[in-house]
Amino acid sequence: MNIKEEIKQSRFRNIYQEAAINIIYTSGWLANLHKDFFSQFGITSQQFNILSILRGQHPNQISGSEIKSRMMDKNSDVSRLLDRLLLKKLIVKNKSPEDKRAASIKISEQGLELLKKSDAQVSSLDNIMSNLTEAEANQLSRLLDKLRG
Repeated sequence: MNIKEEIKQSRFRNIYQEAAINIIYTSGWLANLHKDFFSQFGITSQQFNILSILRGQHPNQISGSEIKSRMMDKNSDVSRLLDRLLLKKLIVKNKSPEDKRAASIKISEQGLELLKKSDAQVSSLDNIMSNLTEAEANQLSRLLDKLRG
């Protein structure tokens, strides 16, 4: 279904507005699919993003600010997300002896286990895009990169 049908709007100011609305609408659609997928593991997509970043650093630790710089959603409240992951015992947080405000974070064994469980099913998220050919997915990715400049 095209965007005009999806949102029941017959026209847009111009093709650029239509494209922007289509991107925003599709982003929300994808976000909802991701939300539903990650809920089965008791985490959000932002928490999954943090765990993935930490798994990439494992066994090393990194700072909260470094995590924030690598996140897909730059508006995420990283401190709050880290606190929730800590409560779930999915990360380990070590306070810096030099600076009480700073902390080093690493993924816990439970966090690694959760990601291992999700890895078996995460390909279903990739399949969301399977109605595109590889060439179309590549072109879409290049166009989105170009859009961001």
